[in-house]
Amino acid sequence: MSDEIFLLPDVGEGLVEAEIVAWKVKEGDVVTLNQPLVDIETAKATVELPSPYAGVVLKLHGNVGDVMEVHKPLITFDVGGDASAPASAAPASAAPSTPSAPDPEAPTGAGREAVLVGYGVANEDGLATRTHRRKGSPPVSPPAPIAQTTRPGLAPRSTPPVRLYAKQHGLDLATLTGSGRDGLITRRDVEQALKPDSTPRPASTPVTGPTTTSHFVGRDIESWSTGPKEERIPVKGVLRSMSEAMVQSAFSAPHAAVWVRVDATRTVELLAGLKKHPNLANVRLSPLTIVALALCDAARHFPGLNSSFDAANSEVIVRRSVNLGIAADTPRGLIVPNIKGADELDLVGMATALNVLVDKARNGTTTPNEMIGTTLTITNVGPFGVDAAMPILPPGTGAILAVGQIAKSPWVIDDEIVVRHVVELALAFDHRQIDGAMASRVLSHVGAYLGDPATAMIAG
Repeated sequence: MSDEIFLLPDVGEGLVEAEIVAWKVKEGDVVTLNQPLVDIETAKATVELPSPYAGVVLKLHGNVGDVMEVHKPLITFDVGGDASAPASAAPASAAPSTPSAPDPEAPTGAGREAVLVGYGVANEDGLATRTHRRKGSPPVSPPAPIAQTTRPGLAPRSTPPVRLYAKQHGLDLATLTGSGRDGLITRRDVEQALKPDSTPRPASTPVTGPTTTSHFVGRDIESWSTGPKEERIPVKGVLRSMSEAMVQSAFSAPHAAVWVRVDATRTVELLAGLKKHPNLANVRLSPLTIVALALCDAARHFPGLNSSFDAANSEVIVRRSVNLGIAADTPRGLIVPNIKGADELDLVGMATALNVLVDKARNGTTTPNEMIGTTLTITNVGPFGVDAAMPILPPGTGAILAVGQIAKSPWVIDDEIVVRHVVELALAFDHRQIDGAMASRVLSHVGAYLGDPATAMIAG
């Protein structure tokens, strides 16, 4: 027997803990390389961890709901025997009471952080390979590629994001035949199966992922009459991260704000025309696309907008690249993933990046890397039927733009009252490095862009 201890990895940058959301395996199970093991929730995202080993699960070092420290034991495996042996060959009682001593010459292994698919080295088939062994144990060869879509007792072969996407739509991957290499089930396979004209599949309840704040934000209307008279919701994960960040920002940065109402009729007309263009048939365009382009353009004209205040060193940090954060309402709470280098994107690039970002946020597949490094933010309250908002700055940023709904409203043009598509914009900013004059110029720039986006894009 050769035991390997899988330590909880840092799936982001500097994360110190994660909550166990759901175990995908149990003690005694035989697992293959890259098979899903567990869903964990960090302060930034929910992540599905694949197995870095092929073998038998000896011990699970935590229960659902437990908060585990990073680099502490998560699972103990037996990788010394035949991984295809029945689960009864390694009962849970075989787990050692204390971890085996680590091999100081091994790059990974017991007592060290294992390589994960998506978080470390992988071969051309996308499978992590173990390049080490314990002293005195025979070499362990990497498993051969799985040529079949499914095998008895094993999960269908796919990537973690695809598995989560299928699960959230109630689709059993075992019913699909993968079109990828060696039978890999791809996102395209899942999307094809979800089309209305595809082969019917057994009904199942869609999984929406962890809903720590579902009752808190009022999504479950029936719970008002059928639920308990009082409910206590643990403040952890995304909810804790959001609450701590908002308190830190509200009481450490002097907030100020400016507002403006804008005639966005030409934006609405431009989008309507572009959606009819055959070359843009597969591009999901929205007013948010134009707003994002406008804010990035404003940052180029007024670099101080894209800044943060370093109180420790008494410095203002001005960045010449925009990591555009988009506040997203998800079943897990408010998160702000960002688009890296958003200022370099054109209309189609921005639309595509926004749609990918929003879809991943709603599906719970946002990665920790997409949650860090935000320099400028947009919060879009318009879809909720709200005209305006006074947002709180995400920590480490200098400004956030709130966008209300675009609605028909009376507007004066040449002393005549006409009906136009009007939107209200509010820019909240850190008054330590951005003064009212700059904020006003920025907001006027964004408003002018929305007032004539075609000309603004050509000029830019």
